[in-house]
Amino acid sequence: MLDRLTHALRTDHPDRPAVLRHTRLGTVRPVIRRGELADLADGYAAALHAHGLGPGDTVGVAVRPGPRALAVMLAAHRLGLRIAVLDPTAGPDVLAARLTLARPDLVLADAAAQAVAGWAGPLARRADLALPRLTALGPVATLGRRLPGCAPHLRPAGATPPARPDGGPETDAVIVFTSGTTAHPRAVVHTRDGLAAGLRTVADLVDPRPGTVVLGGTFFVLVPALAAGAAVVLPARRPAALGRQLARLDPAHTYLTPPQLRAALAAGARFTGRVWTGSAPADAALLRRVKQSGAHQAWSVYALTELFPAAAVEEADKSAHDGDGDLVGAPLPGVRARIATGGELLLTGPGARHRYLGEDPDPWVRTGDRAALTPDGRIVLAGRLKDMVLRRAENIYPGLYEPALHLPGVELAVLVGVPAGDGDERLVALVQPAPGTDPRRLREALRGPLDRMAAARPDAVLFGEVPLAGRSRKPDRAAAAAHCVRELAR
Repeated sequence: MLDRLTHALRTDHPDRPAVLRHTRLGTVRPVIRRGELADLADGYAAALHAHGLGPGDTVGVAVRPGPRALAVMLAAHRLGLRIAVLDPTAGPDVLAARLTLARPDLVLADAAAQAVAGWAGPLARRADLALPRLTALGPVATLGRRLPGCAPHLRPAGATPPARPDGGPETDAVIVFTSGTTAHPRAVVHTRDGLAAGLRTVADLVDPRPGTVVLGGTFFVLVPALAAGAAVVLPARRPAALGRQLARLDPAHTYLTPPQLRAALAAGARFTGRVWTGSAPADAALLRRVKQSGAHQAWSVYALTELFPAAAVEEADKSAHDGDGDLVGAPLPGVRARIATGGELLLTGPGARHRYLGEDPDPWVRTGDRAALTPDGRIVLAGRLKDMVLRRAENIYPGLYEPALHLPGVELAVLVGVPAGDGDERLVALVQPAPGTDPRRLREALRGPLDRMAAARPDAVLFGEVPLAGRSRKPDRAAAAAHCVRELAR
């Protein structure tokens, strides 16, 4: 897919915009054209080669999603380098430990990332962003605009980049850090072949068309869309601005996380075409709201760092599911699923990670999710294994019951365990009402779903905001439990 994209950028309408932006006044302007993006990738490949980097070397990347980050990925692919993705939300100690494991030969960072690691650190930490001193991780070069105090520029070079080196399909392409601790970080390694398989799966699932507009900002959005001849718009951060983007651009496909969707809906955004969401739980009620706001289809994608994407389901099928648990759909072509002893979902497929760095390859990915398979092979999640609540000697898996709480008027809801004071746990539902919802009517509407939970009925129901955390803004269960403890103590 990356080879196809590099070729397509040069041969398929190189003068057309590749990435667009939407100004505050509503004007749509190109950030970079297709041919310019190809030139930028070649320039970075020549510059990295001049830096002495070659096949097997590792480049750490702390660059915001967009054309420069994509150009670096294409350059690394051409040179046979592997990319280690740096996440500023992980915290400096964890990130330093992770990069010690990956041992980058060069760290590429934009001015914003270097500011977070330096003078702007105290301000950035208010937004849960923190980076260690980048020069402690290895040599650093600045990508894009350079500000005072930044490392020297990596300037795109005019020399002809070297030919792509020979390498087998199991040549490492990218390292993405996931679970683990500071003492024992864990890094997911995808090979060129696995990365290509994941990108093909996205392209086949979404099927972007030439000349259309796609709104989204991740690597797995940019590559298939641009390879197909579509233009990509990076989503605005502010909900009101995002709403104006949607109204002005009429995108055929929109990729947003569930928190982004909720914020956009609260701001009155209208959707068009097909909307895709993932990286955090997306209940049927949220997908219905997206379709009620104009989308033709609303899809939830189940994906992991180790295997992207794994399954997908459209709102109509998700809403029709009347059993317990969260239906996430049938495994996508090539993906196989089985349930291990203890109920854990295991997945494998061409796009699965090759291994964890420092560990032997294993074709099966342990998801950490408790699940069941329907007779026709669809996956129904029952929650994270580690989130189990033990109450009165009974194991309760919150993910099995949380979908029932997502009624109209519920923005988000989680079930958490809090200490009962006698070694046992109390089960508490923390429900976040949608804006404008009458709490009394919502509490009355919840009585039916709560009664149907039988032995898993919560001991208490609290209304309040559900804390979010991490890069994908998933519900933070530890913070939610701590909030419930404080509220119950009042």
